[in-house]
Amino acid sequence: MSERVIPVVDLRHPPLPLPKPATSVGPLPLDQLQRPLHDLRISVTDRCNFRCSYCMPKEVFNQDYAYLPHSALLSFEEITRLAHVFVQRGVRKIRLTGGEPLLRKNIEILIEQLSRLRTPDGQPPDLTLTTNGSLLARKAQSLRNAGLQRITVSLDGLDDTVFRRMNDADFPVSSVLEGIEAAQSVGLGPVKVNMVVKLGTNDHEIIPMARHFRGTGVVLRFIEYMDVGATNGWRMDEVLPSAQVIERLAGHWPLVPLEPCAAGETAQRWGYADADGQHDPALGEIGAISSVTQAFCGDCNRARLSTEGRLYLCLFASQGYDLRQLLREQAASDDTIASVIDAIWQGRGDRYSQLRSQIPAESDGRPVRRVEMSYIGG
Repeated sequence: MSERVIPVVDLRHPPLPLPKPATSVGPLPLDQLQRPLHDLRISVTDRCNFRCSYCMPKEVFNQDYAYLPHSALLSFEEITRLAHVFVQRGVRKIRLTGGEPLLRKNIEILIEQLSRLRTPDGQPPDLTLTTNGSLLARKAQSLRNAGLQRITVSLDGLDDTVFRRMNDADFPVSSVLEGIEAAQSVGLGPVKVNMVVKLGTNDHEIIPMARHFRGTGVVLRFIEYMDVGATNGWRMDEVLPSAQVIERLAGHWPLVPLEPCAAGETAQRWGYADADGQHDPALGEIGAISSVTQAFCGDCNRARLSTEGRLYLCLFASQGYDLRQLLREQAASDDTIASVIDAIWQGRGDRYSQLRSQIPAESDGRPVRRVEMSYIGG
């Protein structure tokens, strides 16, 4: 077996120039493929207490890695102000990510601020958070009290040996399961559990995971191992297509396809069927996120705001737009910020997953630069 090589790359790249703001704010923006801006994912920290190989491998993110200084991070007030502008420009769902967002001190204060946001028609945006679950048991109640509506937990297996090996931090699976139970008990539901499937590493955990969560109210979603960033050593032969995941599951329980919950949803939904072949809500459902084998770029409505305030238009982007500059250096008005966001979104043509096979992995013998998932969230 050949040794795994971690490329030496700059994980954060210079920002793209900001477009000039328009003189007035117009209709809600559509990008070049007529996709609306609906979903904003906000990374609140670039730190994590796990070292999962597909996200923050220990070989790169070690004791010498230079994380962002606190002064570079957006403050809670800055995040809330930008989120307010995004909500006025069409965003209806806000997801807090990281790194591990629960490592951000006093995250409940930010959640409380965001929970007070309202759309132009007076509705609160959907407010959710993705976590590795390590701190969830102790924080679930305070998160709910602050106004968090739902939570998604990353969990790549039930076998403790497999899970400890994948998180590479010797963290036990039992603590994550306790966090999931705590989240359900305080009303942070329906809880979703995301399992990244790597062929030959944890694909044997697919059936045990489904068996464990079936009928519990937890929505289990299987995610194809993705080529995000440049440090995870991604190889196509470690991808288990979602179609094969569904085949394995259907060999144990009858499944029926379900309609998407919303436009731009990343997961294909499957419900457990009853004896009559109809979906039984009591048994629940599973999801399959197939960003490698079945690209869903066509209706992608997601933007990502990094920890230091850069706006990325695709999970596979290499550069973002520095919105922090508008806040700190230009003291821009909300209308100016909205106009810049509109111009950025209207110029968006990203569809990496659809074009993956046409994009070279290297340029001039060096890996093509892409931002790391730990920096802008999944």
